[in-house]
Formats: sequence, structure tokens, C-alpha cells
Amino acid sequence: MGRHNASTLEREAPPGGCDSDDAPTAGLAPVRHSTDALVLRGVTKTFASGLLGRGRPHVAVDQLDLTVPAGSIHAILGPNGAGKTTTVSMIATLLRPDSGEILIDGVDAVATPSEVRGLIGVSGQYAAVDGNLSGFENLRMVAQLYGMTRREASARAREMIDELDLVAAADRPMRTYSGGMRRRLDLAGALINRPRLVILDEPTTGLDPRGRRQIWGAIKELTRTGTTILLTTQYLEEADELADDVTVVSAGAAHARGTPSSLKREFGDAELTVEVARTGALRSAVDVMTTLADVGSGPPEQLDDVRFRVRVEAGSRTAVRAVTALNRIGVEVLDAGVTAPTLESVFLALTEPIATDDEGGASDVR
Repeated sequence: MGRHNASTLEREAPPGGCDSDDAPTAGLAPVRHSTDALVLRGVTKTFASGLLGRGRPHVAVDQLDLTVPAGSIHAILGPNGAGKTTTVSMIATLLRPDSGEILIDGVDAVATPSEVRGLIGVSGQYAAVDGNLSGFENLRMVAQLYGMTRREASARAREMIDELDLVAAADRPMRTYSGGMRRRLDLAGALINRPRLVILDEPTTGLDPRGRRQIWGAIKELTRTGTTILLTTQYLEEADELADDVTVVSAGAAHARGTPSSLKREFGDAELTVEVARTGALRSAVDVMTTLADVGSGPPEQLDDVRFRVRVEAGSRTAVRAVTALNRIGVEVLDAGVTAPTLESVFLALTEPIATDDEGGASDVR
């Protein structure tokens, strides 16, 4: 990336933020309003490290601010070790922050965690269901754990089975369910108490594309009824498809926030790919491509003998400019096209590799 320096985003952000709702904000404390379902202010969590906790403390979450309006889907993106799961665990009252404030529907999650647990539903990375029970029995059990009577729990379980299209398998042992069906059942369990906020921690891990899209449909339907979703995911297309807003975190701190489209405009790079005929002017073709490159993006990448790719500024008619410039020097262009910026390019621009354990991300579970 040539236009942006992710490490300086917080220092350069103006105190008042952006005027547009569709503009990304970086390093800004959120402004709470009456319709916020979730507010984090200055949330910090540190863990001891090393043998017997005598090593240098590890800051898993560092002064994190976050605001999620009611009825919206907010995605938290970041590499392994960025602090996503630690953040989710604190919101779910499974961990206590060292400092900062967490409000869920206006209720203080640190001071009154038992009250907050009645306002949230949580679906983790792996379906938390009993394989020996039927889908109906699993949901009825969860409902009873929330304090419902057996009759109320049975009615609510049947309601959720119908809403998430599990009727045909409701009375089968859960161990006979496909991966997608198990995830839908787990999602139903997270919704059984009609929560104000649903936390989905990588809800489609391990699912095939069809199963993933089934879960996407269920999540979208939830927001139509006013449910608020906090989503963590490693699938960037999932965040692009579902999220109203995205927060990108790295090393426990927020680096940018905005809608997927605004983040792609601000931090993403488009790519120009050109295929030319074999001529003696290929060296000149590389020079032309270099002049079209976005500032600081580096030299063109040569994909093979006749195809070149370079990062360019989105919306700058670079494909037209490339064809014109190459024809002018006698290079025949066989194909040229620009691919739009993606959340992947945003992710790569705003995050840096973080040390993880041998299993690829122990610090993220803290």
C-alpha cells in the first residue's frame, strides 16, 4: 500500500471523526446513542506469560473502543493473535477486563454480568450440542437452562426449529446431522432466549459453500427482526456479504472502522492486469505499467511472458489508459481489466503478522 500507513492511523485521526456514516474511522472513540446495543470504552485485557506467569505480560486487548447500533451486523476482523476471541469472551462475561467499560443494551457487563447473560446469545466456533440428544431435546435443554418451564422450553424449541428449517430432522439424534445442520442448531440455541445481542464467533468454520450460505441467510433474517449481531470471522467474503460495519483489529487495538465499501475505497487497492502480444517492446510495456501503478505499490508483477499485474487507484480508468499507452508504443494489447478492491486487500494493508504458538494462534484465545 502506498497511500496509507496503518501504524499511524490512530495518531492521524481527527478528534471528531468523520461526518459521513459511510466513511471509515480510525482510532476514534465511539459516540454512544440511545440505539446502541453494544458499547466498549477503553477495554483492556492483559495476561501473564512465561513459566509460572513470570514472563513479560501479554496485552491481548489494548484500549479497545467499539459501538454497535441495535439491529445491525458488526464484524471484527483480524489475524490470529489479534485479540478477537479475548474481546468476544469479555463481552460474553466469560472474562473480566482489567479496565474499561462494556455496556450491553445499556447494562454494565462488568458490574452486573448475571443480568447481561440474559441479554446475549453466543454461538462459538464449534457446535455446542449433545450428539446423543435430538435437535429438539438439545434446544429444550438450553431453554430450560435459561429458566423456562418445560412447557415454555418445548414451545420455544419448536419455534426455533421451524425458524431455522430443522423440522425434518428435529427428532433425530444430533449425531446424524450434517455440519451445516449442526451449526444451525447451535445458532438456534444462541437465540433461544430472544437475546438483544448475538455473538457469533466464526459461525461457518468448516462448512462447505452451500452450508455457509444457509447460515448467512439465517443471520440476515435475524437482523430483519431487530437482533444485533457481533461477528468474528476469518472469511473476508463473509464479512463483506453480511456486515453493516467492520472493525479491523491487530495486536489488540482497533486500526480502522467503516462499512465494507468505505474501507475498500479508503484502504484497498484495485489491480490492473494486462495481456500483450509477444513483441520486442515488452520492456517498454513494463515501463508503461510502472507509470500506471499506484504510488508506493512497487513494480509490476510479471505473471508470465505476456501478462503483467500492478496495483492501481480504483476508479481511475486505468484499463483504458493502459491500452492507449501501450498501443501508442506499438504493443498490441490482447486483454486488459481492473479488479475492484477487496476486504482482503484492506486486511493485508491494516494488519501485520503477529507471533502465535505452534498451533497457529494461542494468543487469540486470550
